[in-house]
Amino acid sequence: MSESLFDLHGRVAVVTGGTSGLGHAIALGLAGAGADVVATSRRQEQVDKTAAEIEAFGRRSLRLASDVANRASVQALHDAVLGAFGKVDILVNAAGIMHKAEILDLDEADWARVMETNVTGILRACQIFGATMVKAGYGRIVNVASLTSFVAFSKVGAYAASKGAIASLTRVLAIELAQSGVNVNAVAPGVFPTPLNRPLIAGTPRGEELLMRTPMHRFGEAREVAGAAIFLSSEAASFVTGQIIAVDGGFLASGVNQ
Repeated sequence: MSESLFDLHGRVAVVTGGTSGLGHAIALGLAGAGADVVATSRRQEQVDKTAAEIEAFGRRSLRLASDVANRASVQALHDAVLGAFGKVDILVNAAGIMHKAEILDLDEADWARVMETNVTGILRACQIFGATMVKAGYGRIVNVASLTSFVAFSKVGAYAASKGAIASLTRVLAIELAQSGVNVNAVAPGVFPTPLNRPLIAGTPRGEELLMRTPMHRFGEAREVAGAAIFLSSEAASFVTGQIIAVDGGFLASGVNQ
């Protein structure tokens, strides 16, 4: 297979939640593959830092903070990207939050807050950027799902429900846009220590159980999720849509490990 299938030179990518954790790794991976990348989040200082890292690859970027929980903010981001680059080819939805609580103790306000960011925030970005992609006849949308899109993790019910919703949203949008030139897929990361989950898994019994259930018996490194995102953003994935690709060290394939 030609390496050119994975070449993103000339493509313009937007990564929400692109300044920390897995979103940051994906943003830098897309830049390394040749794309101009706008990595955005709510914190301007992180946006500025990530934009400088992207520009160090010789790519273009913009220093735009945004909040997926605010539709006007997402629309302003879209309009600024189109104004600067004239198009948007790739959208990666990596913005997300987590709340730890058992279901019976889960406050509705915390449930609503997680859903607002993790599900409705992605819906907003897909609607706003997706409409422009459909008009252009080309696009790649990559959502960040989770192992909890497939299996249950205790004490993170709101997060798990949101990631299950992302998997369904990905599939439905994929079939609705299947003839438009816009492909919609997701990556489902396994256990990757990030600022979002590190307190839950670093040196904890939960972390030990996760390692036991992962056949590679290690946590992932953030850079290891970027390859799947690059693939789904590229011409190599021209006939791939509606898929959720697990990058999980074998977690979902595992039954008995010893």
